[in-house]
Amino acid sequence: MIDFEEELRKGKEEDEREAQYIKEQLPAELKEEFSRTDIMFLMDLIVDHYYESGLLADNPELPDDAEVEVDLEQVAEAVWKKAEEQGYHRWTPESIFFVVQADFDFMEQNS
Repeated sequence: MIDFEEELRKGKEEDEREAQYIKEQLPAELKEEFSRTDIMFLMDLIVDHYYESGLLADNPELPDDAEVEVDLEQVAEAVWKKAEEQGYHRWTPESIFFVVQADFDFMEQNS
């Protein structure tokens, strides 16, 4: 049985891998716009949005292998608004879209 500290360590390692993947996927002109800390912050906002919107909620009416349609532009817009509310005014929904898209791709490859 894995203890709580081991689970935390594994979660941090996975987050670091994901942040690195996202950074690598960004267009060259955006690589300097997003630090590792920025990407980690946006990853948290993305997950929050998925939970708040119900995308990650279990739906017993859907089969286990059902595909859920995710509008990445809508996710980017929602994440941008949350970032703005928290005082991050340096990004646009268009630039955040690339982070959202890379985050989604990482999740698809690692699920």
